[in-house]
Amino acid sequence: MTQRGPFLFLVLLLVVAGMTSAVFRHIKFNIPFLPGTQETVWQIEAKINFWGDGMPVQAILSLPSNQADYRIVNENTVSSGYGFVIEESDGQRRARWSKRDVTGEQTLYYKVELVADPNQLRNAEAQPVIASVRLDEPYATAAQAIVSAVVPRSADALTLGQQLIREMTVIPHDQNVALLLDRFALPTLFSDLLALSNVPARRVEALILEEGRRRQSLVELVQVWHDGQWHLFNPLTGLITDTTNLLLWQTDTPSVLDVIGGKRSRISFAIISQTRPSLSLATSGAQGMDAPSLSLYSLPVEEQNMFKLIMLLPIGALVVVVLRTLVGLKTSGTFMPVLIALAFLQTQLIPGVISFLMVIVVGLFIRSYLSTLNLLLVARIATLVIVVVAIMSIVSVLSYRLGLEAGLSITFFPMIILAWTIERMSILWEEDGPKEVLIQGSGSLLVAVTAFLVMDQPLTRHLAFNFPELHLVVLAVILLLGRYTGYRLLELRRFSTMMGGD
Repeated sequence: MTQRGPFLFLVLLLVVAGMTSAVFRHIKFNIPFLPGTQETVWQIEAKINFWGDGMPVQAILSLPSNQADYRIVNENTVSSGYGFVIEESDGQRRARWSKRDVTGEQTLYYKVELVADPNQLRNAEAQPVIASVRLDEPYATAAQAIVSAVVPRSADALTLGQQLIREMTVIPHDQNVALLLDRFALPTLFSDLLALSNVPARRVEALILEEGRRRQSLVELVQVWHDGQWHLFNPLTGLITDTTNLLLWQTDTPSVLDVIGGKRSRISFAIISQTRPSLSLATSGAQGMDAPSLSLYSLPVEEQNMFKLIMLLPIGALVVVVLRTLVGLKTSGTFMPVLIALAFLQTQLIPGVISFLMVIVVGLFIRSYLSTLNLLLVARIATLVIVVVAIMSIVSVLSYRLGLEAGLSITFFPMIILAWTIERMSILWEEDGPKEVLIQGSGSLLVAVTAFLVMDQPLTRHLAFNFPELHLVVLAVILLLGRYTGYRLLELRRFSTMMGGD
């Protein structure tokens, strides 16, 4: 007998492995646990305009990368006659258009689709190098005076940034601030003053995601390094704590757009949002990850449809184990009801039940005649298979003639299983009488219907196909039920007289 400790350890191992793998798939590949989950997709179109003078042209656009708040699900470009390639260097992605002879006004488009992804992990960054700042006089003296006055009023990089913004935006301006603002833009001055205070900072370009916006420009912000990560500041208002609907477009390059060989270049953005199913986004394969190769979605569509049914078999098996072990229902064959339930998934319940009963009843009558011929078992089963095929053919033809499309679905029933069921019930009739046939037949039908109702749930179909590792949990439950030795529910009726006597 298997020892209790190792057995329970095996069950626990299966549960932990199945649940952990499912959670990993959900977080890593963004596959939702619930069917019908929707996500908002932001569609951003960057429009580039410039003028060509008949010379070779290269247009280089900095592109957003997958960030902690958003992930890219699709991107494409519209650029007739231009060569196009996406390059990546030092973590920064760039789109490069090229063409030899460019004359007149030119328009290029880059389109990207993003979805919010709070589960996406941040890439660990090394301690950034503090930028070297060199200012001419009298600007160097003015900047040093501001830093000397503000640093004592701060405790760390974040409070220093807030104090600097307060110093630069107070009205009227201090004479040192006024002198510097006449020479430098506010974001540039803010980042330079932080660098002079030995605080890593960098200017970034961000896009505010608002529905239905056209001809929108990027907003220049500043990132400040503190406690191992970047914190976003608006040089006018201070620390930005809510980055929802804020997309960092460019972080490491000196400019968003460079046009070599053209002039009067400009860029604008149009934004729109729409809702899409989360599952289609996760399985589209447009994320640039290896998710499709680790799921059943990597198979051809025909095989996927087949596995959508196959993956329901363990659920049906669990239903059979529960109803036979805990409830005590008797069935004709152990897992024949599961196969019948699969057929019900193809035929729908009511037409499937009617077709099943009709084939079984007609088959039993023909089997009673075959018993008088004293045929061998193999020949008898082969005869029943032919009879079942004939019954299905006749029902299908009659249904088509009468315009009953439901009758055509009878072909989804497993013919060999039906033949063996008829044979088993016929033998049971001869040995134990019609009552036992009725008990096992109705039990089989009840189990098949129950398995169908469980397997036909959208949540069951979704989890079984998209999280196949959860079948390890089903296996663990079946193993536990396999050690059950208590009373079945239907056996408790034997004690009903005792309960009545009390």
